[in-house]
Amino acid sequence: MRRDFIIGIDSGSTTTKAVVFSSTGAIVGTGRRRVAQHMERPHHVERDMHEAWQAVIGSIRDALSTAGLDGNAIASVGVTAHGDGVFLLDRSRSPLGRGIMSLDSRATAIHERWKHDGISDLTLPIAGQRPYVYSANTLLAWIRDNEPERYQAIGSVIFAKDWIRYCLTGEIATDLTEASTSFTDLYTQDYSDDLLDVLGLADIRNALPEMRLSCEQGGVVTAEAAALTGLVAGTPVSVGLHDVTAAAVGLGHTRAGDLSITAGTFSINEVFRDRPVVGEGWACRAGYRRGLWNCMAISPASSSNLEWLAKILMPGDQDAARVLSAEIEARLSQPGTRPAVPLYHPFLFGSPYDAPASASLFGVQSWHDRADLFQAMVEGTVFNHREHVDALKQTGPVRRIGISGGGSGQPAIAQMFADILGMPVRIPEVREAGALGAALTASVAVGLYANLEDAVAAQDVPMHTYRPQPDRERVYEGIYRRYVALTQAMRPFWSDLYDGGTSSLKPATTERSRENDLVEAGPVLNYAMAGTMTQGARP
Repeated sequence: MRRDFIIGIDSGSTTTKAVVFSSTGAIVGTGRRRVAQHMERPHHVERDMHEAWQAVIGSIRDALSTAGLDGNAIASVGVTAHGDGVFLLDRSRSPLGRGIMSLDSRATAIHERWKHDGISDLTLPIAGQRPYVYSANTLLAWIRDNEPERYQAIGSVIFAKDWIRYCLTGEIATDLTEASTSFTDLYTQDYSDDLLDVLGLADIRNALPEMRLSCEQGGVVTAEAAALTGLVAGTPVSVGLHDVTAAAVGLGHTRAGDLSITAGTFSINEVFRDRPVVGEGWACRAGYRRGLWNCMAISPASSSNLEWLAKILMPGDQDAARVLSAEIEARLSQPGTRPAVPLYHPFLFGSPYDAPASASLFGVQSWHDRADLFQAMVEGTVFNHREHVDALKQTGPVRRIGISGGGSGQPAIAQMFADILGMPVRIPEVREAGALGAALTASVAVGLYANLEDAVAAQDVPMHTYRPQPDRERVYEGIYRRYVALTQAMRPFWSDLYDGGTSSLKPATTERSRENDLVEAGPVLNYAMAGTMTQGARP
């Protein structure tokens, strides 16, 4: 049998998918398995590494079955998974506790201390970004301080997709896109001893795995993994990509100026650049090859808001989000002016701001129904993407915008993105952009294409382009300005919303100081400050 197909594995925050693709990007088989998030302690969000591997086994078997194929038809396998967080192995290559996911916030105190002491600022010129609460380096510092025995037992520091590839091949490695989330020099794109020294993590340097390029071969399927998955022993597996980069590649984006949006649990917004660009409001990480950088602006404020509201409005209905999306799809597809719906700040799980934040609904009236509230939330999440995209435009010109995830495949919501962003947006008909990006690295790893650019060019994935409608673009521009103004007005009140009003009794909180707070309040993403940005060679 000819090996004409590629499998892309995408292990997300809640679901693991294995997708069989043809050589032109058509989906011929898909398998999905849910993976539990373990949250037994406040602020701890973990994944059992053995459960994660079992989900991969099941999804591969399901994908082969739905495609009507066996492992002999698979030329190679590519992997991606939820990024950041950290997965640890001991010196015998066994899991050292559960993997820690990017939704985890146990290291908040360390993160705040680093900011207060200026350590975070010291990392920016070295790494092109400050550590996040959920970055591997921050989490390792927490383990060092709170679980010293576990810290001393670390043999390998890897990421979610690296664990999957290790289970498939028995080889430990990571790639440039994952390593750059926590451990690399912005300019050389190699591991940085200076960065580890600044963060007090020099003693884990030897635990950092070999760093390879995403399209290199990262081993072959072992006999044991073959017996479990239905693949053939010896099938090559590529090193793979961080999930947000995989999604960008799956959208067909490989060139500087290509901007990709993923509307998932996180609001992911990223643009490739051919030089490093450092500034406030984005992180500058490595692209999928050396000499390419990825400027990212992210926040946990996208489609998770819609899932939350769907559960509140229609408890017990597994299709609630789909039903509500269909209601606003029908409404927005009709010609006419935008209905007067409330305005929403999508900060249920976090925000882009270096301050505590809360979700808010403004302008709610008695006549508003569930479709009004759902539309307000959709618009609010797109406004949040807009703020990130405006920040990223500081890094250079944007050639094109592609969007995947969330409800972006629905015409009315796709059109909303175009109207609010004020630019044409491209939506792929193939919905599994992350899995496709992973699969394309696998096609390069076995020589089907010379490089990732050629692999992307060979795909025949239909794209639909939505262009801004001038009337609605003007309306949304006004609403967006109101959104930003209300954000600025609310910032002084976020930190004491839930203290029973006791902060208003503190002597330091005077009407004058409150007035000053209101005047000075504003988003940390101050994308008007061009002087905060540096480009090119190390200063």
